[in-house]
Amino acid sequence: MSHVIEAHDLVKVFNGFKAVNGVSFELAAGECLGLLGPNGAGKTSTIRMTYGFSPMTSGELNVFGLDIRTQWREIKGRIGVCQQENSLDPDLTVQQNLEVFGRYFNIPKKIARKKAQQLLEFIAMEHRQEAKVSELSGGLMRRLVLARALINDPKLLILDEPTTGLDPQSRHQVWERLELLRSEGLSILLTTHYMEEAARLCDRLIIMDHGEILVHGKPSDLINENAGHSVIEIARPGNEVREFLRSEDIRYDDLPHRILIYGRENDQLFDIIRERYCFENCSLRMATLEDVFLRLTGRQLRE
Repeated sequence: MSHVIEAHDLVKVFNGFKAVNGVSFELAAGECLGLLGPNGAGKTSTIRMTYGFSPMTSGELNVFGLDIRTQWREIKGRIGVCQQENSLDPDLTVQQNLEVFGRYFNIPKKIARKKAQQLLEFIAMEHRQEAKVSELSGGLMRRLVLARALINDPKLLILDEPTTGLDPQSRHQVWERLELLRSEGLSILLTTHYMEEAARLCDRLIIMDHGEILVHGKPSDLINENAGHSVIEIARPGNEVREFLRSEDIRYDDLPHRILIYGRENDQLFDIIRERYCFENCSLRMATLEDVFLRLTGRQLRE
């Protein structure tokens, strides 16, 4: 399988601070790869290097087999980028934002207009084509930014937190559009803070922190390897259960007011703990990607 992105030992330094420290990864054609990590982990710095917005300090980065340092113009003509920030033109209508952006790729005016109309139908916004951007909700703006990133029929779509700040309905609408694009073979690289988004959209995930890759793999594999099959939550645990866990080969996190115990499939651990150590404050649930994320990156607040 050919690779759309090949990154080796990427380093990015800002004023002496190493934001990205030796990151390597590949994105296969038709694959969706997600970058996860807390604030300041290096996700956005990494993704901005892949589309030439931020030059590398060192390393090698090829996109479509082309060197981003010397062939960035050709690369940019074949990618679509949905940045975190809203960069829509408030003085233009919805359709004009798409048409004008299409002209940056030397798309003829008539074709740009036709593409704009098709994309507005794709994101279910054809009824708002004459509206000014300032009249749109946050969810509609994000859908319009996504449509704009597709105006040049890209082979690679780069999404930097595409649904941050959206309500659940708007978020699911964006997900449905991205799933359709993915089913049509579009390669996608995205960063996100939403674990459900990552699990739903991504074939593979990379979890980063402090500018380095902690783990990478399929979402289901990462859950199984780092959090197991199920999680037992005990609120206000007593010392007896702590002593039991310390004496057994069991993975757990001891938090200030609860304990999270990570169990394997069919291990009967929940029945044992419920019968011996808790009666009302025990609950059992499936392990999730969020458990993996918090176990690897910690639970403390970040700036």
